[in-house]
Amino acid sequence: MSTETQLSSRGTGRPTPSSAARATVTWIYLGVAVILAIVPFIWMVFGAFRSESDLFGNPASLFPHTFTLHGFIGIWQQLPFLRQLINSFVFAGGTTFLTLVFDSLCAYALARMQFRGRNVVFVLILVTLMVPFQVTLIPVFIELFHFGWLNTYQGLIIPRATSAFGIFLFRQSFISIPRELDEAARIDGANHLRIYWQVILPLAKPAIATVAVLNFMNLWNDLLWPLVITSNQNMLTLPAGLTLFGGQHITDHAVLLAGATISIIPLAIGFIFAQRYFVAGLTTSGLK
Repeated sequence: MSTETQLSSRGTGRPTPSSAARATVTWIYLGVAVILAIVPFIWMVFGAFRSESDLFGNPASLFPHTFTLHGFIGIWQQLPFLRQLINSFVFAGGTTFLTLVFDSLCAYALARMQFRGRNVVFVLILVTLMVPFQVTLIPVFIELFHFGWLNTYQGLIIPRATSAFGIFLFRQSFISIPRELDEAARIDGANHLRIYWQVILPLAKPAIATVAVLNFMNLWNDLLWPLVITSNQNMLTLPAGLTLFGGQHITDHAVLLAGATISIIPLAIGFIFAQRYFVAGLTTSGLK
């Protein structure tokens, strides 16, 4: 196609054949990716409404031949499901709340306060991102054993109450806020705590939503930590409880699928409500 034709097509607002072909390929690629991502969830959700014989008789089928509530009824009868669901909310929700408080306070000090060694502290925090959590698992377990915190909420929550990644996200967000706001607040007599609470946090809602969603999702799906710290079935979180149930000699897969389906509902609801702030938080933090 000649240059004049391309300019003419752009002037009339009509896409050129090459751009239309690229757009078609892009949409095909996105469509295949969406199908690959969503099919397992469809199979899981509808599998919760299938009988055991239906699951084994035709496992490749997405939809059940006959709908049954056996899986949802069985999860209440065969597991302390309500208690484990409450444990998951307490663990994920309580830890996320403490993470927001501690991480934002630490990030405020690193982003808005001047003190010797500030950059060194930040680098050391980033270095901890390279250390797998499993490396410190045994020392932390020994300390919790001596404190008598095994099979307790404080044992589950307190060791996970800070996150280097959360500090990093908050710091990047706080740095983008103009310092003139701090100076104006100091003229009005505000101290650091008041500036943090009334000036910085209201402007950092995207970062708060991002850290909250990422932490809650990670903690809600956490399997290793609750399995190590808790041995009492009534203190297990839902993912850990479902795993132990699936390890028995006879496994009711419909019950497992029903439990997995219920467990993703809070994550989906939280992401839907925080999606706008979540995307903005990733953008302002430089994670595009």
